[in-house]
Amino acid sequence: LVAMTIEHVLHMAKGGGETSYAKNSWLQRRALLETTPLLDKAVREVYMALSHPTMTVCDLGCSSSENTLFFVSKVIEAVCCHRRELGASTKVELQFFLSDLPVNDFNHLFLSLKGFKESMAVGHEGDTLPPFYITGLPGSCYRRLFPDKSVHLFHSSYSLHWRSQFLDGLEGNPNEGNIYIAKNTPPYVVKLYQELFQKDFLLFLKLRYEELVYGGQMLLIFLGRKNEDAYSGELNLVYGLLAKSIQFLVEEGLVGKEKLDSFNLPIYGPSVDEVKMVVKQSELFDINKIELFEHNWDPYDYSKSDHVDDPLQSGMNVAKCLRAVMEPLFGRHFGESVLDALFDKYAHNVAEHLEREKTKYSIIVLSLKKG
Repeated sequence: LVAMTIEHVLHMAKGGGETSYAKNSWLQRRALLETTPLLDKAVREVYMALSHPTMTVCDLGCSSSENTLFFVSKVIEAVCCHRRELGASTKVELQFFLSDLPVNDFNHLFLSLKGFKESMAVGHEGDTLPPFYITGLPGSCYRRLFPDKSVHLFHSSYSLHWRSQFLDGLEGNPNEGNIYIAKNTPPYVVKLYQELFQKDFLLFLKLRYEELVYGGQMLLIFLGRKNEDAYSGELNLVYGLLAKSIQFLVEEGLVGKEKLDSFNLPIYGPSVDEVKMVVKQSELFDINKIELFEHNWDPYDYSKSDHVDDPLQSGMNVAKCLRAVMEPLFGRHFGESVLDALFDKYAHNVAEHLEREKTKYSIIVLSLKKG
């Protein structure tokens, strides 16, 4: 995998089958539900400051599940609510841009638009919906996407932990046997991850600053970690178990060892302080709010207890969720023929871990305003 090819290979599992992202994205839905009050606040403030009859909203890394249109529905509902409260008679139209890399399954998304519009009309009988228009926008969020000062609100969920490229400068398999940061990952490899995050996020902020109107806002949700030690991140364990599963395939002769040693996930889960540092360095945005919340690995486990009731079922749930995200990337690198064996083994490894210890994802939510 060569640097800068990520735009051609990174997408969620397409279609609507059993292993598709469309069927296995409840973890991402939970993050949207948890952050709805912050989205509502951002929409309200943008709406009240609107000096143009069209509010332009963009969802970056929109993917192709029902979550994309769930986000659209929440923005429309927030606008309806604020119009009623304010008694505003001014006509407002909404322009939504759903943006992701060109290999995203836009077809699946667009095929669901007709049903979505019909359900919105039925769900708001007696309420005048603002006219809204939905457009697909292929492109990387690490590139310019819009003209200057043309967007009122950017939203991104479960996207910004992905890096703009694969790690460069890794000759001689320095992260041997791993696919992310592990206990035996050399410090300079960790530093490469951190520097790429800082470079990417700073670029992201600069690009969005140019595209936002004055007073425009961003609501960003992405995977991170609780403490400052990059060796102790919550993602390290998730992907450590995945690396262990690939190691099993190597031992079984199903995957070559060089395939494992040459692969490093283009992901980084930062700490809250790392995120704050880049925002401060940019000198472009005011932080409305930044916080970290946690979700169980199993997206269907809402329990707050430290015990997992059914580790085997939870292991399968976690594996299906992760496969929907990783399948295209892993299929391309390791071969599609090994994916069933890989994620079956991963489900087993996760179940064994959850029997011993219940573990959670750390999710950062960041609300920003252009000064």
